[in-house]
Amino acid sequence: MKSFVGFGFGPIQAGLFLTEAFASGAFERLVVAEVLPDIVAAVRRAGSFTVNIGHVDHIRALTVAPVEIYNPAAAADRSRLVEAVAVAGELATALPSVAHYATAGETSVAAILAEGLLRKVEIDGPPAVIYTAENHMRAAELLAEVVTAALPAGRREAALRRVQFLNTIIGKMSGAPEEAEDLQPIAPGLRRAFLVEAYNRIYISQIQRPHDDPLWAAFRRGIEIFIEKPDLAPFAEAKLYCHNAGHALAAYLAHALGFRRIDELRSRPDVIAFVRSAMVEESGAPLCARFAGVDPLFTAEGMRAHVDDLIARMLNPFVRDTVARVGRDPERKLGWDDRLIGAMRRALAAEIIPRRYALGVAAALLWLDIPQAQTETYLTELWRPARPDAKEERNVLRLITEAVHRLQTWMQQNFPKLI
Repeated sequence: MKSFVGFGFGPIQAGLFLTEAFASGAFERLVVAEVLPDIVAAVRRAGSFTVNIGHVDHIRALTVAPVEIYNPAAAADRSRLVEAVAVAGELATALPSVAHYATAGETSVAAILAEGLLRKVEIDGPPAVIYTAENHMRAAELLAEVVTAALPAGRREAALRRVQFLNTIIGKMSGAPEEAEDLQPIAPGLRRAFLVEAYNRIYISQIQRPHDDPLWAAFRRGIEIFIEKPDLAPFAEAKLYCHNAGHALAAYLAHALGFRRIDELRSRPDVIAFVRSAMVEESGAPLCARFAGVDPLFTAEGMRAHVDDLIARMLNPFVRDTVARVGRDPERKLGWDDRLIGAMRRALAAEIIPRRYALGVAAALLWLDIPQAQTETYLTELWRPARPDAKEERNVLRLITEAVHRLQTWMQQNFPKLI
């Protein structure tokens, strides 16, 4: 019996991993771990869950069944999760962050995975891959480290031989919208609903299949739609410094305009064109120069097509992406190596002036209510742990200071056409 096991039951686990496992028809058993008692109880009663999928012209409710859901905090449920890991061929973690891998002692994901892998050896269970979806480029390595530490030294090698930890690049927009009255709930009795976009082009680490290893030579994924890449780094940079940077720019400009949803930008084609130009010229050109020859994505034509697709998806009213969701945690997003400043730095290194992303930074500072006079002090303190190069920092700050003035003028003039 081919089994899939997920840890964490949010929109990505439900609307991507479990949904794709269900749609593949390759799994006879779907299992998920969740710690929220009300969700566990409701999904268990139903034996299923429902996810709302935003297509280009409608929202479709999909019910995934049968599904087993277990709370690792309950002893009996924990035992069932261990047994499920032992027979699973594919698993996925979709937790709030990588910090959650080893929390909660014996009920942690790391402890359950370690025990399940030991059991897998005992019963000669199938080899398994674990997709890590915590939006961290070393998520797989970090999970491998804590699982390895949880395994007894004498049995460690045999257990680790049966598992591969995979990183992922997930560009799928998803959430649990507050305005969900017209959406199907996760399960009867719950008010919460999941809404995800239909997009499912997900990149994953290359699975190692040595010809001389009978465990892995014939391994085939049940979720065939994911795309294996030998090096995820170029795609991770494209995700952060093009997709995420452009999305953040759109959100902070939308916030300045008083919009609640990203798709409201459809009423401002000038702003959409501004965001598109930032993504093509200030993100895309440096990416294409750096990763030329890696993939068709990193060509002028490929990047333009990628950006046009991203813009259309961001503005899809059937995804209902909110400004609050996309723009949340602006302080983190203004980090020296994060999306906006990182995109600016890479543009400057390619001798491109990132004036559009600088305006996005100014709009993020407006979100944070940072006074103009404190802009440089705030940012230099924020970046201090990264120890930026002094000259590079001055160049970035100069552009941002100019952008703060430009944003104020734009607002004072009642938001004229943005060019």
